[in-house]
Order: sequence, then C-alpha cells, then structure tokens
Amino acid sequence: KAFSNFRFDEVVLPSGINVEYLKDCRFVDEKMNLIFYGNIGAGKTHLATAIGMEACMQGKTVKFYRTAGLVNALTEAKKNSNLSSFLKPIQKCDLLILDEWGYVPFDRDGARMLFDIISECYERKSIVITTNIEFSRWTHILFDEQLTGALLDRLLHHCHLLIFNGDSERLKSSNLKRNS
Repeated sequence: KAFSNFRFDEVVLPSGINVEYLKDCRFVDEKMNLIFYGNIGAGKTHLATAIGMEACMQGKTVKFYRTAGLVNALTEAKKNSNLSSFLKPIQKCDLLILDEWGYVPFDRDGARMLFDIISECYERKSIVITTNIEFSRWTHILFDEQLTGALLDRLLHHCHLLIFNGDSERLKSSNLKRNS
C-alpha cells in the first residue's frame, strides 16, 4: 500500500490540508491526529498504511495496530504482568496508527487501557484512526460515556478529519461482481 496507487478523488480533505501535507507527514511534526471516517473498503487502511510507510522512510518510528488486536495484546500483557514493557515501544513512537476502530467492542478494562494510551499520546505524538463508526456511537464501543467524552476531547483537540465517501474498492474489483 503506497501513495502511488491511492486515488484521492473520493476523499474529502479538510480545509488547509492537501495531499502533500499528508505525504510529507507534516502532521506528525505538528503532533496532529488524523481520523479517517467513511465507508467500509473506501481506502482508509490503504491511506493509513501509505502514511505509515512514508513516515518510516522519513526516519520516524511508527506502530500500526488493528485496534481490537491492540486491546487484546494489552489485556494479555496486563494478565502476564508485563504491561509496562509492552507499552514502551508505543510510548517511544512518533506515529501510532489504530486501524478498524470500533469494529469490535472492548471490555471495560480494555477501553480504559486504550484511553490511557490516547492520553499518553496527547500533544506528544500523532495518532491516525480509521473507522466507519460515527463519534456519537463510540460510547457503544467503550461502554462509558465519561471515558468516551474524555477520549474524544483529547483526540479531537489537535485533529484533522478526512471523510472517505467512495464505495468499497474490494467490491468494485470482486470476481463475483464481474461475473454477474
């Protein structure tokens, strides 16, 4: 997944943001967050991966997680009493990418640990989140209205929202669709 094979024609960029800003990873230097919101298969993960790869080529440290996988790993690390050593690489990274935010609800302990990570990142590093869940429904994922509000407050304070309006690229190129 790279910028070279990504089409921005169905992505709504916020005012003041252009493709070069994303490619240059200037948001990382500015400690800004990006939230990619939109339809399933519309390219959110592709763009997040391309940004992560570009940031690595620029010498930045990047951690990429499927969000449910991160929560599971946090829970396992806590259970095995090695949570602090698991968190060290995340604390040292410049860019944290959390893919597929909200596809799987978290238990309360997992939601709290995820909140702790977002809080640690606040104004210290950049986060990219890909999701198809609108903000008003994040309480259904995190199960706590106050925690959700505090998390959104930190995440959105320095943030650009990119809207992905396109249809699923996977469905467009599906063998099933071409054969019907």
